[in-house]
Amino acid sequence: MTQLLKDKITVPDGVLVRELAGESVLLNLNSESYFGLDEVGTCMWAALATSPSIEIAFDTLLAEYEVEPEHLRVDLHNFIQKLVELGLIHVHAN
Repeated sequence: MTQLLKDKITVPDGVLVRELAGESVLLNLNSESYFGLDEVGTCMWAALATSPSIEIAFDTLLAEYEVEPEHLRVDLHNFIQKLVELGLIHVHAN
């Protein structure tokens, strides 16, 4: 995960994101896969999508939530893996 923190995510063309009442739905138009996010997932998504690196997103989330750094690190890693599997994000070396 240490190397992953230096990387950046991008949202591929064909992925739509819609937020409603603090929750979000992500849809990959090419594969027709979708993923629903609760309020925390939406916040994680927003941090990842707007930060120049995963590390900065991690720091933003750590400042916002009362969570142990290692717990957040694992949750963020699992979240990123799931989004990659569904083709909703790409991870790039920064």
